[in-house]
Amino acid sequence: MRVAVIGAGVIGLATAYSLVRQGHCVELIEGRDDVALETSFANGGQLSYRYVSPLADAGVPLQAIGWMLRGADAPLRFRPQASLHQWRWCLQFLLACRRSVNRRNAAHLLRLALHSQQILRSWREQDQLDGFAWRANGKLVIYRDQHSLHKGAAAIDDESGQRLLDAAQCVDVEPALTPLAASLHGGIYSPGDEVADCHLFCTELLRRLRASPAFHLHTGQSVSALRTEGKRVRAVVLGHDEVAIDHLVVAAGTGSVGLLRPLGIDLPIYPLKGYSLTVALADQNRVPQTNVTDYDNKVVYARLDDQLRVAAMVDIAGWDAGLDQQRIATLQRLAGATFPGAGDYQRARQWAGLRPATPQGTPLIGRTRFDNLWLNVGHGSLGFTLACGSADLLASVIGGSPPAVSLDGLSLPA
Repeated sequence: MRVAVIGAGVIGLATAYSLVRQGHCVELIEGRDDVALETSFANGGQLSYRYVSPLADAGVPLQAIGWMLRGADAPLRFRPQASLHQWRWCLQFLLACRRSVNRRNAAHLLRLALHSQQILRSWREQDQLDGFAWRANGKLVIYRDQHSLHKGAAAIDDESGQRLLDAAQCVDVEPALTPLAASLHGGIYSPGDEVADCHLFCTELLRRLRASPAFHLHTGQSVSALRTEGKRVRAVVLGHDEVAIDHLVVAAGTGSVGLLRPLGIDLPIYPLKGYSLTVALADQNRVPQTNVTDYDNKVVYARLDDQLRVAAMVDIAGWDAGLDQQRIATLQRLAGATFPGAGDYQRARQWAGLRPATPQGTPLIGRTRFDNLWLNVGHGSLGFTLACGSADLLASVIGGSPPAVSLDGLSLPA
């Protein structure tokens, strides 16, 4: 079968790779001049397979009010837009801020995340996929507040090997935290989590795909229309050209919303803007070897070979991916206080991207009301973590095979 995939970020590339592995011909379509130049370019780098709780949770609305009073220092910032789509998304988000809903969606995400870890392992071992700074280095979530630590401890998954640590044990796991020891109340360590460079992963997938005669890449070509006939999409229109297809997968991140609206498909996806710094290492002893998440400041740290990636923040503020220097300054200050001397944060490479998020925090994977139109979108901040598993499951379903794990809770509402 010929399958077109729209979007060449980590989700689209992983989907194309899975489809080609399963014997399909793939047309990968990307509006930019190269792959992985948007949300997949400089994300946090953490593959957090066991730490997948959605943003929507009980207590978050009250926390958000406090955060918004902090201005540029806030982990979450809301800027109202004259947009019905934004307000509807926010209302759905508030309705999802219940403990029961959070736990149900976290279970769906955990199931998908663990499958994704297995699929990435199989690609590395069976296909010798490498060259993207992958390491199995574990993840340590540190807490500066006793209440936050108590809440986190209640969600520990003993079966996955997660451990509750006191401040001294946190420093034992990650010696670079020594300067912070007095301000820590404890942490949760997940030894099975991993790290990798998402952009390098995407370029390696593309290199492998280009070696296959079943793959064709269209870059610098935006989709101008989708040709439909009855309940099927017949072709993708690229300017004056048309790509005839048997199936179509939309994996275009936040761009999926506008792409599918003319077909009467209203995706509950809104961009959550995040920021990152990529810092050249100055002192190896001050750089964390383990993935570190500063829970109270909502900042993640990941070492990627000779660089430190620092990522944070959620701006619910529209579709502009431009840098906000106040937010960058906050990130530089927080990173400098947490891992002083690890690198020159003022000279770091700065980046901002738009995470395509659903209100519930769960992605949309599966068929739409069109028989051959499929979704693989809405992964939010977990795109890299969930990419391989999402791609594998969708490729199986398109090929007529049952998915390896259930897609329950991960599809577009009827």
